[in-house]
Amino acid sequence: MAKKINDGIKIVCQNRKARHLYHIDDTIEAGMVLLGPEVKSLREGRANLTDSYVVFKGGEAWLQNVHITPYKHSSTHTSLDPTRPRKLLLHKREIKRLSGKVQERGYTLIPLKIYFRNGKAKVELALARGKKLYDKREALKRRDLDRELAKKFKIK
Repeated sequence: MAKKINDGIKIVCQNRKARHLYHIDDTIEAGMVLLGPEVKSLREGRANLTDSYVVFKGGEAWLQNVHITPYKHSSTHTSLDPTRPRKLLLHKREIKRLSGKVQERGYTLIPLKIYFRNGKAKVELALARGKKLYDKREALKRRDLDRELAKKFKIK
């Protein structure tokens, strides 16, 4: 099931692996063009962001490889492709800015989480650069040291 947070936000799913694989520089919120059964499926928390990304085609942003499980009570659930490309709702200047950064500087645009804000499905996108293997190892070492220090100085 989806997790509720204050301010009318209900988180459907998160891409936890993204923060391990990428340096995240900037985040942006976007809407998605969805069909009715997809929205109902999202409300049940049936989505997966693993290996998903954003591409720019014809001046529009498209979300690729997001798996939204077909809604089981829908009559059209068999005809919908769960990983079909979904159009993102962004302003034209935002699309130009993001596509320019992706093309020039070697960034990639990845979704971090899907959530409902005031009843509308939104996706949080991150402008990110891939981490090298040594960066990942360093982050793991730092996290382990922090965990040990917290355990050592824990109030008994």
